[in-house]
Amino acid sequence: MKTNTKMEEKIIKKTSKKIAKVAPKEVVSKLRIRVRAYDSKILDASVKQIIDTALRFDVKVLGPIPLPTEIKKYTVNRASFVYKNAREQFEMRVHKRLIDIISPSAKVVEALTNLSLPSGVNIDVKMI
Repeated sequence: MKTNTKMEEKIIKKTSKKIAKVAPKEVVSKLRIRVRAYDSKILDASVKQIIDTALRFDVKVLGPIPLPTEIKKYTVNRASFVYKNAREQFEMRVHKRLIDIISPSAKVVEALTNLSLPSGVNIDVKMI
């Protein structure tokens, strides 16, 4: 009978160690800002403006992380009727950046919504 109790004690010790190792994760809210623009200089200026606004309120900022540039290419015939071999190619480049703001306060969110950015800059904001 003592062997069973010793075995049970070992099993209880092992499971209690496993349970103790798994600590509950802290729930941290993040504000993920995705900025897109056709011109990279305007994009970098607006990203700097966003980061300066966030740092004014002493919030931890991750980024800007450059995402791959999306390139859309269009091929068009130069002539309308003949000369099939004469073509032109055009492309549109969409530059993208990603900024994460960790545990933002209400003041930070309000300041970012009131921020005026140049035209041609698209912003997507998500709470994670």
